[in-house]
Amino acid sequence: MLKSMTGFGRAVGEIEGYVITIELKSVNHRYFEFSSRIPRQYGFLDEKLKSYINSKVSRGKVDCFVGIEALDTDAAEVVVNKTLAFAYVKALKELSETYGLSEDYGAYSVARFSDVLVVKKSEEDEDALWNNVKTVCDDAVEKFNLMRLTEGEKLYNDIKSRGENIIDIVSFIEERSPQTVKEYNDKLVQRVSELIGDATLDEARIIQEVAIYADKVAVAEETVRLRSHIDQLNDFLESSEPVGRKMDFLIQEINREANTIGSKANDVEIARKVVEIKAEVEKIREQVQNIE
Repeated sequence: MLKSMTGFGRAVGEIEGYVITIELKSVNHRYFEFSSRIPRQYGFLDEKLKSYINSKVSRGKVDCFVGIEALDTDAAEVVVNKTLAFAYVKALKELSETYGLSEDYGAYSVARFSDVLVVKKSEEDEDALWNNVKTVCDDAVEKFNLMRLTEGEKLYNDIKSRGENIIDIVSFIEERSPQTVKEYNDKLVQRVSELIGDATLDEARIIQEVAIYADKVAVAEETVRLRSHIDQLNDFLESSEPVGRKMDFLIQEINREANTIGSKANDVEIARKVVEIKAEVEKIREQVQNIE
């Protein structure tokens, strides 16, 4: 079943003393692109998550949020960066003396400066933590993919319907094309008869002219290829593999065949039908941009 590149999934789990939150959301992108927001002390998880999620998602711009809360407070200690705190106090005193300001700052005010208070934790087992994160990530990915499948089903139905419309139009063109040759033959005979009056028609020359015209406006090859392309499009729709890029290329080929028919067929009705094909192709192209 098709998957959309747009999705969202969220999971929360409490495992071995941690509350872990994973959020995934994605939008369309030509390739796979990954960005994450992870607490600084757990930065080692970034590459692991990128590789793991890439094994589940082949295309799309994926944003990943990771929240990790340690429930074991004894494992953490807040210490003062004395060097930095002293530097801030010294700078504040200088500021007060230079501009005649009151020295009304206290410990709380100094502590609010960046990195004055540092959280130190006991050494954590990175492999164990990663396994816990991956467990929660699996749940988030499952919900994420479920949403992408739901969106993919809508894309499937729309593209399938438009492909069927194109085949109906191709059938009309295949039926109409031989009639245009007959109409040309009738008009040519009538025109020549009006010019030469009672003189004998050169039937061989008429047949030759009609044959040249028929060859010029013949679109059988193009309609056969169009049918083949739509069959292939339907095969892609049934595929369980990522097919977005292949479908994008195929749509270009369908559009090319439609353009060729439009340029060859010297007929108003066929020209109108070609416009309808191109309209359907454009709508399919827009939908294909959303497919993984």
